[in-house]
Amino acid sequence: MQYETIITEREDDISIITFNRPEALNSISVRLRAELADALEDMSGDGRIRVIVLTGSEKAFAAGADIKEMQDKGYMDMYLSDNASTLQAVLRDCRKPVIAAVSGYALGGGCELAMMCDFILAADNARFGQPEISIGALPGWGGTQRLTGLVGKSKAMDMCLTGRMMDAGEAERSGLVSRVFPLEDFMDEVKQVAARVASNSVPVAMMIKECVNQSLETNLQSGLLFERRQFQSVFATEDQKEGMSAFVEKRRPDWKHS
Repeated sequence: MQYETIITEREDDISIITFNRPEALNSISVRLRAELADALEDMSGDGRIRVIVLTGSEKAFAAGADIKEMQDKGYMDMYLSDNASTLQAVLRDCRKPVIAAVSGYALGGGCELAMMCDFILAADNARFGQPEISIGALPGWGGTQRLTGLVGKSKAMDMCLTGRMMDAGEAERSGLVSRVFPLEDFMDEVKQVAARVASNSVPVAMMIKECVNQSLETNLQSGLLFERRQFQSVFATEDQKEGMSAFVEKRRPDWKHS
């Protein structure tokens, strides 16, 4: 399908979705949300794809929601709107690893969108923030919730109440970002990370996603039980047999993805 606000491409078993609103620093419009949700759903069902990467331009991953679309809305307009709930559900239910590759600004809805992904890789020019307070609003796509879980109450309060930006180094130290790479090598590094994820067993990667996400939704004892059951169930897969045999025989595994 041809899209207006995103560009999709596939390199082997990796899909890359690039936001394509350069005139608006990739601000997230209603159309972009809809097109992104559609592309993600399509890729989720494509057996040739093992990893999905979301990215923007060197200048901006996404500089927030499209304020021009929202400024004249009333309470009922917003209450009855989708307000990114479909996109959040698609990302939540996607069983394939989704990596946010952030260079430049990831502000407001852009920061929230990055946090919806499984993990964030950042270029050294990346800047993260929840500046909604500066326009008389507050984060509405999970910014007060996911950010607090990732960086802790104090830093989340600081960012949301002051609207300040966090650079890539601070984001990595705080746990918001997994790794930081030089801008000039950024997408090559991202593709190497994605390729490494894609090189592993598909069903085991799915199980790991479920386990990590479960840890955010439940207490420790329930999470440990869920993890234990997943660990036990992996012994019913061909890939467990192949992976352990390959380790003992000192060779690369030939995954069956079953």
